[in-house]
Amino acid sequence: MDTFIFAINAVLPIILLIVLGYILKKTGFITDSFLDVGNKLVFRVALPALLFYNIYSVSGLEDINWSVMLYAAIGIIILLLIGIVFAKIFIKEPTQKGVLIQSTLRANFAIIGIPLAESIGGSMAVANVALISLVAIPMMSGISVIVLALAVRDKSLGNPFKMAIIKVIKNPLIIGVGVGLLALWIRTFIPLDPSTNEIVFSLSRDLKFLFTPIKWLGQITSPLALIVLGATFKFEVINGLKKEIILGTFLRSFLVPFVTLGLAVVLSRRTSLFSFDSMVYPALISLFASPTAITNAVMAKEMKSDENLAVQLVVWTTIASIITIFTVVVIFRTIGLI
Repeated sequence: MDTFIFAINAVLPIILLIVLGYILKKTGFITDSFLDVGNKLVFRVALPALLFYNIYSVSGLEDINWSVMLYAAIGIIILLLIGIVFAKIFIKEPTQKGVLIQSTLRANFAIIGIPLAESIGGSMAVANVALISLVAIPMMSGISVIVLALAVRDKSLGNPFKMAIIKVIKNPLIIGVGVGLLALWIRTFIPLDPSTNEIVFSLSRDLKFLFTPIKWLGQITSPLALIVLGATFKFEVINGLKKEIILGTFLRSFLVPFVTLGLAVVLSRRTSLFSFDSMVYPALISLFASPTAITNAVMAKEMKSDENLAVQLVVWTTIASIITIFTVVVIFRTIGLI
């Protein structure tokens, strides 16, 4: 019973805020213009602030578990291969092949993953999420651009590799994590005060007027992002896409977590290269059990792929992920990994 209560407490707050966003939009309380501004506020300001704050809150570079970043990269490559195999076998339309692969490998890591990791493991788990994002976000974004471009083979889109590099460099989340790591690295050169054994200068103590707003921005990120996510949901019947929606939902919401999280447990127990604990597994769950990214639909439209399929996969993988995340949390809690 304690395990089920733990799982409910981890998952239900996320569901309630998503439902609240959907209700507020359906009743007209939230407008389309608010959604546009809200999305920009979350992705360009609040999320980068949250990631910076959690990286800077790590006590030092020596406390960073680099193996979790390595496994995130390995896991994303595995997802790419899974997506390619299933798209090649089951999807005929070129504009849908790239969408299926993108949906399989690109998670709603920032919006759902961060609050999920915090619910399961607290602030230290979120710090691991921030580290994973340094690897996962550029890989997922860059590979998605390349896959979508190569699938449709439209020369007017330009060089897909150049587009991928530009998209990664301009990503506000990467900037937030990068600045956080830079600040953490600089902190290693700051001398200690012999009387207190603390560094003589820190942002949190000596520039509190700047550090506190960053912290506050981070605190509003999860609730605002989840409400905006719920408000974007549109339940529509798309004729001719039933097979593709079922396949995409199965891959992202069921096969992906089973393969990647199962492999993580095996590698952590059988090899010395990977060392995962109760603060790491919540971050891995947030990456591999989260639904497909909400921005997939926007990217699909930009890359002349099937936008309708991308939108439906966002909706249905989010719904299916409720079952998946709850099940994963119960299993990991039962065997003592979280």
